[in-house]
Order: sequence, then structure tokens, then C-alpha cells
Amino acid sequence: MKIKILESAKKDLKEGFYFYESQERDVGSYFLESLFSDIESLRLFAGIHSTHFGKYHRLLSKRFPFAVYYRIEEDEVRIYAVLDCRRDPAWIRKRLQ
Repeated sequence: MKIKILESAKKDLKEGFYFYESQERDVGSYFLESLFSDIESLRLFAGIHSTHFGKYHRLLSKRFPFAVYYRIEEDEVRIYAVLDCRRDPAWIRKRLQ
């Protein structure tokens, strides 16, 4: 299955990278490697994750407190957001609407 990371999700990944990189050198790179590995797993496991906010599947990252929100459209996994789970749930809901 093809995976498409939308611009909104790319922006989220970039913000996560800068946040972790500001904490300690090279942690931002590790963050991206981990998240891209989680995203790559969707080639095999897309659709098995719980549904949130009525229309998005949510994949929880294995190493960071982040969630990947995606939808399956046609023969493609479209990633709409990669969000920090520590954010206010109301903010996450608003961001995804």
C-alpha cells in the first residue's frame, strides 16, 4: 500500500524534530527515524488501529508520545497529522477538524 504524508503532517514532524533537537543534539534525528519507522509499518498494518474523531485511525508511536492520524483512501494511506499526545485533547480535536 502506498503512503502519502500530507503537508500538515510534514509540518508536525518538523516541529517535533526541532523540539527534540533543542533538548539534546541528535535526539531530533532519532525522533524522525522512529516516527518514519512507525509510519512505514502502515504498509502492512494500515486500518487495524482504533478510530478517533469519527474518521481517523490513530497509530501510537513506539518510542515517543506521538500519534499518527491517518485515513485509508482508495489504495493509499494518507497521513494527516503527527501530534504530541501530551497536548490538550480539545486542541487535538480542533486540529483534526
